[in-house]
Amino acid sequence: MVNLIPPHEEVMDILTKTEAYRRGHFIYPNGKHASHYFQMPLAFRQYDNARVLSVGLSRMFRMEKRIAKRLPEVSVVSPSPGGIMVAFGVREALSAQQIYWAEMENGTRQFRQYIATGELFPAIIVDDILRSGRAVRQTIDLLKDIGADVIGIGTIVAFADAPTDFDGIPVKSMLKFDVNFYENEDEWKGSRSASEAETETVRF
Repeated sequence: MVNLIPPHEEVMDILTKTEAYRRGHFIYPNGKHASHYFQMPLAFRQYDNARVLSVGLSRMFRMEKRIAKRLPEVSVVSPSPGGIMVAFGVREALSAQQIYWAEMENGTRQFRQYIATGELFPAIIVDDILRSGRAVRQTIDLLKDIGADVIGIGTIVAFADAPTDFDGIPVKSMLKFDVNFYENEDEWKGSRSASEAETETVRF
């Protein structure tokens, strides 16, 4: 039987086999330490994997009547270049008519493409991974500033402590993952996850 939406186990299997899910000692930009890291573009190098993940996420949107009835006149928007592959896959699966992505420039998130006010169809924001939610929040504000409604939000992976909704719009995710963060290296070394991790140390 074919799963219309891949179960968490299948998603995790794809991420593990492609090494998009990595284990070791990782120091995040905020200075916190963890034994896990997701490098999502590795999972999208192979078309079959990209299609499984993108189509699965698109089906979660199609199950929402308020979204399905707006198709195909919707825009699929990525908060950053990292989510562009997800955005293109979801756009194709939904037959959406527009696609855009934002980038950070001089400390401000903005669209590099020229967009006139009122030009965007109702927007579905998608990304590869959701951590703090800051990028999504900034993208929502950016879309509101140019008069675009946000009707859906989704990501391939969401951290367990990431926001579950924005302005009442629930976040759809293919995989929920509980990453334990530690304030310093000594705290990380004393954790069970450190004893199970590889010796590699990566600072971002």
